[in-house]
Amino acid sequence: MDESVPQNFDMIVKGGTVADHAGTSTRDIGIEAGKIAEIGDLFHAGAGETIDATGLHILPGVIDTQVHFREPGATHKEDLETGSRAAALGGVTAVFEMPNTDPATTSAAALADKIARAKGRMYCDFAFWVGGTHENWRDIPELERLPGAAGIKVFMGSSTGSLLVADDAGVAAILGQTRRRAAFHSEDEFRLNERQDLRVPNDPSSHPVWRDESVALRATGRLLRIARENRALIHVLHVSCGEEMDLLAAHKDIASVEVTPHHLTFDARDYALLGTKLQMNPPVRDARHRERLWFGVAQGIADILGSDHAPHTLDEKARPYPQSPSGMTGVQTLVPVMLDHVNKGRLSLMRFADMTSAGPARLFGIAGKGRIAAGYDADFTIVDMKRRAVIENRWIASRCGWTPYDGKEVLGWPVGTIIRGQRVMWEGELTALGQGKAVRFLQAL
Repeated sequence: MDESVPQNFDMIVKGGTVADHAGTSTRDIGIEAGKIAEIGDLFHAGAGETIDATGLHILPGVIDTQVHFREPGATHKEDLETGSRAAALGGVTAVFEMPNTDPATTSAAALADKIARAKGRMYCDFAFWVGGTHENWRDIPELERLPGAAGIKVFMGSSTGSLLVADDAGVAAILGQTRRRAAFHSEDEFRLNERQDLRVPNDPSSHPVWRDESVALRATGRLLRIARENRALIHVLHVSCGEEMDLLAAHKDIASVEVTPHHLTFDARDYALLGTKLQMNPPVRDARHRERLWFGVAQGIADILGSDHAPHTLDEKARPYPQSPSGMTGVQTLVPVMLDHVNKGRLSLMRFADMTSAGPARLFGIAGKGRIAAGYDADFTIVDMKRRAVIENRWIASRCGWTPYDGKEVLGWPVGTIIRGQRVMWEGELTALGQGKAVRFLQAL
């Protein structure tokens, strides 16, 4: 290249502290045609748009691999547009959306319908999990390789929606067909049914008594055995108890582990204040479990963070327990809540970046995302690690309009969301509408 000819990029992000696989240092990033073209000192280069990121940290774009956006079937509480608006405002550049909609995402036609609904409406990039069932297990080799498919998701315990594969034979049939890593809601349906009378009316603090740690531990033990017998890779969603984390540590060759911000932040004492707003499946448990989950993060047993964003309206959450539905918003608060934990020393910024970008890319074979590297999509979550802010319901863009973190002060805040070289959010304002595209996967190219 002729050094005397100044380079010209579509966009330069200047002067920010880049935190990625190469370490943490001040570097400029030049972007061309939606991809990272060059990283380094671009002092002499020109650009159509320049973003001054002085004093800010530039992270690889945050990927939230577990959200429920409720479309089709329950759009009174969320849809693909409102959910992705919340994601972009929270610094999230891509989401994997769950199949327990109505109708459920269990066929090629249902997946195509979701992708069609997403185009021109979603603010962030997207992929959709396909539900594994007793009926569609023979179709899994085709389903899991369709464009826009994140992989196969199985509910071993009942939660929101009708998808359920509780029996070992059903799980084995599915894992006998999968080649990609399959995701599991791992709660034992049989034990849940046995313990239903332990739910105390009007007392959501009895939720973790009913769905006790053995509900999770028993299901995960069964799942690990079946996965090994079928030589399958599995991903255990929203791990909630210490014993389960210890069990998974012994099976990391086949099992990956997700933890959620709510299981890392709240504990059973918070039911007194939050009531059914804290009601989730699997439940928030005693503080000893929360501390063991943090041990799992520190030891590297936990691979990634997912929000399990699962909105319900305040009217629905106000029903007396156990008629109240399980679920809370989370996609918009994932970044600020976890940055606050970073600032408190619970994990490093590099570990946060790995759990939200490189980790998802590694586990699920995402093409061209998850790193700040030349040739990759120009996806960045730009954050101010020194900004104090209070999370409030009025900031929440989800259609249901509330968060269990309402009133929580945090240190660390998402300032910008850049997706494929487009500034989608800056300083709390959305600037690019409906530009989301389907995430690409190595095994489906």
